[in-house]
Amino acid sequence: MHPIVFETLRQARRAIIAVVGFTVVALGALMIVTPGPGWLVIFIGLSVLAVEFVWARRLLKRLKRKGAQVRDAIFGAGTTPDEIAPKPPADAPRRAP
Repeated sequence: MHPIVFETLRQARRAIIAVVGFTVVALGALMIVTPGPGWLVIFIGLSVLAVEFVWARRLLKRLKRKGAQVRDAIFGAGTTPDEIAPKPPADAPRRAP
């Protein structure tokens, strides 16, 4: 096949991914104000866009990091009070409990 055909197919694939991704993101944004899993659909749309676009991949990574920070702030990152308590240095004298 001619190289122009390959380039045309690549551009068509990129356009289809863009249309599908932006449509899913728009539906997710609509679902934020209406009943539905808005944020989940937005993340799915960004995942579709991240297949082809670097900016979407970066945005998705940033949103995942911020989501993890929010989760850790709300749920305490799964730490127990024993893990939070400071540990004495290894050479400190031992005390009886």
